[in-house]
Amino acid sequence: MKPYIKAGKLSYVVSTFFFIGMQLLVSPVQAQETCKKLLATGNPEYPPFLWRDAQDETHLIGANAELMQALSKEIGIPIEVKYLGPWARVQEEVKLGHVDLIAGAFFTIPRLDYMDYFYPAFRETRTAIWTKKNSKLVYRKWSDLVGKNGITVINNSFGEDFDRYAKESLKIVTVSSLEQALAMLNLSRADYLIYEEDPGLAYVAKLNMNDVKTLPTAVANENLYLTMSYKSPCNTPEIRGRISKALYALDKRGLMSKLVTSNIQLWRKQQSK
Repeated sequence: MKPYIKAGKLSYVVSTFFFIGMQLLVSPVQAQETCKKLLATGNPEYPPFLWRDAQDETHLIGANAELMQALSKEIGIPIEVKYLGPWARVQEEVKLGHVDLIAGAFFTIPRLDYMDYFYPAFRETRTAIWTKKNSKLVYRKWSDLVGKNGITVINNSFGEDFDRYAKESLKIVTVSSLEQALAMLNLSRADYLIYEEDPGLAYVAKLNMNDVKTLPTAVANENLYLTMSYKSPCNTPEIRGRISKALYALDKRGLMSKLVTSNIQLWRKQQSK
């Protein structure tokens, strides 16, 4: 006996496959129509990666901002890199879907609740322990910080493992800005500051602080990622795929290392004026 499908069911099956086929055909077009521009932001106290533009403080400049412009050319979608407040507020804005991209974030489990991470990471950073030059603190492992008074910037992360250890075992207070944290360290209101080395060195130079140092052993070496809000209208499989491919291509060119070098020079030049 030959299998058969009744006319009504055949019509339904044909219509279903036609609908699915049309969806596959038009989804990239729809993604393009709903994603005409991307808004990016990040930590505004993060030179040479990001800082506020002195010529227009509503925007951010730095290596990460320049990377976003290179990415924009690769994917064919304009990307604006805008200042939206301190780091803690930036993360809230992403949660709410008011911004599409964070141009530079460490991986943490809680952040997976509100944003996607793009691979590969575009930069590895070194997190250091900062002390006054006359400090007798010896740091070789995390447990050396137990019983000491630490300080850092609110909502900062230094990797999933260290964050967990710090929460369980260390005394670290948080403040709203890196400048405030460095000032408190300089006044001996904390035994140590924990922060990434490159941005810390940039701010030490800006504030002309000669009485602080970094200890040789790193707390962590963490990757910086580009992330996208779950609530972004641009968060579609097609757009995510284009961004990931573009990041991979830019990474193969070694672009980020060149941008960091040039923006260290730009930061120093601006601070010397």
